[in-house]
Amino acid sequence: MTLDKPESLVRAVMTTCVNCEQCRDLMEDAPCQYFPRLFNLADRAKSGGKPVSGQDLAELIDLCNACGQCPCRPVQSDIRRAKDAFVERDGLPLATRFVENVQLVGRLCGTFPALVDIVMKSPLLGRLARRLVGVHPDREMPSFPRDRLARWVARHGFDRPKQTEGRKVAYFVGCTARYMFPEVAKATIEVLERNGVTVFVPEQKCCGMPTFLEGDKPFTLDLVAANLPVLQSCVEDGYDIVTACPTCSFMFKSVLARDAQFSPAYRDRIRVLSAELDGDTGAIARALTAELSGPSGRTGSVASEFLAPWVINYNLGLHAEAGRGDVGYFAAWDARQRIKVAAHVFELGEYLTILDGEGALHLPAMAVSEKLSYFPPCHLREQNMGRPWLRLLEKAPQSDVSPVGQPMDCCGLGGIMGFKADFHAASLAMGHGLIDRIATAAPDRIVTECLACRLQFMQMQEKPVSHPAELLADAYRAESARFPLGEIGQHQRLF
Repeated sequence: MTLDKPESLVRAVMTTCVNCEQCRDLMEDAPCQYFPRLFNLADRAKSGGKPVSGQDLAELIDLCNACGQCPCRPVQSDIRRAKDAFVERDGLPLATRFVENVQLVGRLCGTFPALVDIVMKSPLLGRLARRLVGVHPDREMPSFPRDRLARWVARHGFDRPKQTEGRKVAYFVGCTARYMFPEVAKATIEVLERNGVTVFVPEQKCCGMPTFLEGDKPFTLDLVAANLPVLQSCVEDGYDIVTACPTCSFMFKSVLARDAQFSPAYRDRIRVLSAELDGDTGAIARALTAELSGPSGRTGSVASEFLAPWVINYNLGLHAEAGRGDVGYFAAWDARQRIKVAAHVFELGEYLTILDGEGALHLPAMAVSEKLSYFPPCHLREQNMGRPWLRLLEKAPQSDVSPVGQPMDCCGLGGIMGFKADFHAASLAMGHGLIDRIATAAPDRIVTECLACRLQFMQMQEKPVSHPAELLADAYRAESARFPLGEIGQHQRLF
């Protein structure tokens, strides 16, 4: 059996998981569609039932939405390899190729937003248009804004870097905020600027997660080829990279740099430092930290993955798994470049929490009349930083916020997967438990930093949904109205 065939790759994943079975129990209360189906197929074959067919395997691999919650990173990588192999051999449907190109969809719909709204709100035309592009006819679509974010950014000069001695960030907007919810992007910029942070919005393309999820590896690599040098240049110029989208931060922190610490280039650097520092692993870690943190002097939550003592020992040949290498999805790209960028990527709540720890964050009083239910999205939970937005909202004066959902809850949208006609029902089923828990909490407003979750919540229930940055921006404006001559009001006219 050759592992070049996609079916063989999936069977190898199944063998790994069946021999372990940790996720049989771990995923019992999770809305995951993949692992229950995997163990169902394995149990059926073991009991003498219908053998697992190639069609079964293709359908199984389509059920993984890359949420990142399963504990075995090699399995996550192997699932994506299998998906890539299916797509390389069998291709992608034309409708999927269209929907996965979120940037293209956003630009097309944003060119004629009024017409798109008319079509999508028409019972007949809307259902027909959805069918033409492979979207389920019952899937709600957001209204596209009349004023494009790119024009707004250019009007206010955020597309040009500024010379400054203080904190400065390169803001990676993400497609959903750029094309569907520009108010989130504007709120993000406002929150940063009101706290003394200079913002630059560099040229950028989609982070690559939608195409990564669909197994479109060539397209994903093209997006990385466009984004990575730009982000590296920003880091070298002293910018930290901030995004208000947890999926974008997950992509750049966890996916792009996966296994880069096992690369020959990183190993060689550690061995050079070891020779210079007499093998002192503590000194090596400090030297690596200084290299990673420069020139801004800060690193994000995933930096520890590249600095851990066992990683240093591994690269010195002192670890039991010393034969492992950089075998990640993006192994062809410069490992030290991937590590440097990943170490300087911050989710917005994470970045504001650092500001708060340094006494540099002003948290305004929140609207006292609103009861908030906060949901931490899947991709946020995989970035080794807890729930920064929940802590910030809890700390804000007059705030009434409580977390909602169980540890393994997922909204179910799965990026663009929830828009597909054949995944729509599964998407709603995955989110049903969470929606019930939100209904029990009975909030006035749902808060989440994931705009994909926002789309799903808008589909499945009636409560308003906001990004935390929007709530902070609203509170700053209310504060400015009460104290119009204060320093906080300086940016009011801009927003």
